[in-house]
Amino acid sequence: MHEVALATQLSHVVARHAEGRRVCAVDIEVGALRQVVPATLAYAWRFVVKDTVLQDAQLNITWVDAEIACSSGHHTRLDATDYLDVRCPTCASPTTVIAGEEFRVIDIEVDLS
Repeated sequence: MHEVALATQLSHVVARHAEGRRVCAVDIEVGALRQVVPATLAYAWRFVVKDTVLQDAQLNITWVDAEIACSSGHHTRLDATDYLDVRCPTCASPTTVIAGEEFRVIDIEVDLS
């Protein structure tokens, strides 16, 4: 369960950037190709931040579907539950991943009072 390790590292990043301010919410994007289960990450977050300065911080996860593009210009969104084929489903050309590898913090909401 690497979600615990991800939640731990995420909490370190958030705490460092919050600079001692109370964190209300953390918004992140997680790509389908990152092999992260959002519900498990959310649970791990609650476990990791318990009894810390981040304990009240809500973790908001936005899921980013995988998307590929081939040299012919076709773009295809991949369903994460399907087998991920690296060929274009339209023309069978090799593809490049253009979305789905994200794991990034979008916003940290802090209490300024």
